[in-house]
Amino acid sequence: MRQGFDNDKYIELQAARIKERIARFGGKLYLEFGGKLFDDHHASRVLPGFEPDVKFRMLESLSDDVEIVIAVNANHIEKAKTRGDLGITYDEDVLRLIDVFRSRGCYVGSVVLTQYAGQPAADAYRRRLARLGVTCYLHYPIAGYPHDIERIVSDDGYGRNDYIETSRPLVVVTAPGPGSGKLATCLSQLYHEHKRGVEAGYAKFETFPIWNLPLNHPVNIAYEAATVDLDDANIIDSFHLEAHGETTVNYNRDVEAFPVLKALMERIMGESPYQSPTDMGVNMAGYAIVDDEACREAANMEIVRRYFTAAVNFKRTGTGEEQIERLRSIMKKAGVDEDLSPARAAALRREEETGAPAGAMVLPDGRVVTGKTGVLLGAASALLMNALKAVTGVDADLPVIDDKAIEPICRLKTEHLNSMNRRLHSDETLIALSITSAEDETAARVIAGLEQLRGCDAFFSVIISAADEALYRKLGVNVCCEPKYERLSLYHK
Repeated sequence: MRQGFDNDKYIELQAARIKERIARFGGKLYLEFGGKLFDDHHASRVLPGFEPDVKFRMLESLSDDVEIVIAVNANHIEKAKTRGDLGITYDEDVLRLIDVFRSRGCYVGSVVLTQYAGQPAADAYRRRLARLGVTCYLHYPIAGYPHDIERIVSDDGYGRNDYIETSRPLVVVTAPGPGSGKLATCLSQLYHEHKRGVEAGYAKFETFPIWNLPLNHPVNIAYEAATVDLDDANIIDSFHLEAHGETTVNYNRDVEAFPVLKALMERIMGESPYQSPTDMGVNMAGYAIVDDEACREAANMEIVRRYFTAAVNFKRTGTGEEQIERLRSIMKKAGVDEDLSPARAAALRREEETGAPAGAMVLPDGRVVTGKTGVLLGAASALLMNALKAVTGVDADLPVIDDKAIEPICRLKTEHLNSMNRRLHSDETLIALSITSAEDETAARVIAGLEQLRGCDAFFSVIISAADEALYRKLGVNVCCEPKYERLSLYHK
């Protein structure tokens, strides 16, 4: 698989840009950090070679200067808002983030509860944080936000918020998800610092859209596909074009909000240090792309994946039809369609030939292997085994898993766990393969091929189980499913 992104170059350039901003503002910078720090799988899919934690590794290179502040909206805690990718609430994710930061040597200074208005769940969370020894600050709703500049930048606005005590030159403000109040936290701190005679600065870190790629570059279009639920779009930064005569790309909401943000900074600092949303950014990802064609191909594939994800979600829930239509338009803009991956044609063809649900996977060398539902293995399990055999050079017809390892799992499922399906899911198949590998060299050779599947694309002719999808995700295999179920029942697990 071609690598389109240079992680080492990115870390070097990104760290240098942030240091430049710290120096520019006299040694104190509040950095609004958007997106995922540890598990940016969208970036790793559209920028082949981008490692999901490279942004955090970049911060590690600055660790002596970095302090982390985690913002979380009190209303999100009250409503038990959940991260869809992890299946945990935002308040739990804050604790997860603290643990990960600390485990990797980064200093977490505090948590700030934004939009705090005495919500009972938020109060309970504050007490929980106190018991855990985590400092928690409160920021309040401001009437007329964000347009009443006079009120916002006053003792009745930002002045009511707790001042967050910080001790390091780079304060990274991150959050469990969007709408958590990162920007407001940064601006409130600028106000309080200014009152204390400290001329701190602000900058924004967002990987996408990549400002120095063309508006209709597939990598930027893929970001529109990823955020289709927000009904937003990438646009040309008109402020940057007017101020600098340079065409750059930014998110429409950031461009629309810039006049208000500029007015707030002028009110706080006397004058705005920035003339455009692009000026505020520090993202250097575009300069670390080393194979543009590889990134274009990967991004086009991601656009199609987003389409199938939305189509499957609509099949499961009956909601989101408008997102499917928008994704069709996005695919058309990118010049791709549902058949972009050869895995789809192969999976549908195998199903038609055998009458059983099937899957196909494109291997790193471009070969396409298939697998179908059988007596003991489901389509996801069969495909996984066939793919592993292919990448490790084992004969596709050679039985690798000992029946003595499979049968006990089948009996456990049907006789004790009340399952109607005795076939093994892919996680159960790997357990059986692992048991066999203890005494069988071929099985050991096959299971050692798992890492070679990372980044491969798989397609299934039916919607696979949540267990199978989760296992493939852990292995780093990208999955798409035809939006149909294997069975005609009304309820599907």
